[in-house]
Amino acid sequence: MAIDPDHLLALDIPAVEQSYTERDTMLYALGIGYGHDPLDEKALRYCYEKDLRAAPTMPVAIAHPGFWMRDLDTGIDWKKIVHGEQELELHGEIPVAARVVSKARVTDVIDKGPGKGAVVIFERDLIDADSNRLIATMRQSNFCRGDGGFSKGAAPTAARPPAPSPQAGAPDMVVNLPTRPETALIGRLCADPNPLHVEVAAARAAGFDRPILHGLISYGIAAHAIVKAVCDFDASRLRRISCRFAGIIYPGETVSVEIWRNEAEFSFRAICLERQTTILSNGSASLAG
Repeated sequence: MAIDPDHLLALDIPAVEQSYTERDTMLYALGIGYGHDPLDEKALRYCYEKDLRAAPTMPVAIAHPGFWMRDLDTGIDWKKIVHGEQELELHGEIPVAARVVSKARVTDVIDKGPGKGAVVIFERDLIDADSNRLIATMRQSNFCRGDGGFSKGAAPTAARPPAPSPQAGAPDMVVNLPTRPETALIGRLCADPNPLHVEVAAARAAGFDRPILHGLISYGIAAHAIVKAVCDFDASRLRRISCRFAGIIYPGETVSVEIWRNEAEFSFRAICLERQTTILSNGSASLAG
């Protein structure tokens, strides 16, 4: 069954409500590397109940709508979906414990042509259920490799915003953050239970020799690096972060984040230090004020 873009744009993705605790906030921070250095008290505030703060990318792991491209009537070949790009915009403080509601909607469906796949973009709001305050807005593009050619030459529903260009020259800052062999096991407790990140058989069926780390964990680690290098561990200064997923990293490898400064705007990329392969590209982040 081919994609019907009008159907996707009108699709009712069920809202998700979740209550999370300080324990969940600390677990997520541990999954993206906070607390690795026991002498770093500024990092400790993200994974210890004393003066606890939420890591800025935690909204991507809260009240997630699940695998709706598979579970709802979408017409998408879900076995060939790849997470393409991710953007997070923060609208204020992230509570360390709260009851929240997540509301998602498809905003664009782009046909890349027969045999070339399609891009489905959806947006998700995270709202404090008690105060009705908007906490964060997330925009995600998924590359649907098996679904191109549905528009028969028609123009895309909307033009995609261009991704930030890679920065030239040597980076202004480099932050190396190690992952642990069990990092993916922590990641799946936070949000994504996909066996690709746990089971050897599932990983090999997808073409990998062993389980890979979640892309959104790599994304969180990159934000961790920016909070460390640019914000002196004051995550409230970060307002937006986006990137393109360009490669994979195995649990136990090191994420090396290269950062270029341009006043309150920053560009970045992340590589696997051991294999010198790019994990995240076209990264962009901005600070408040």
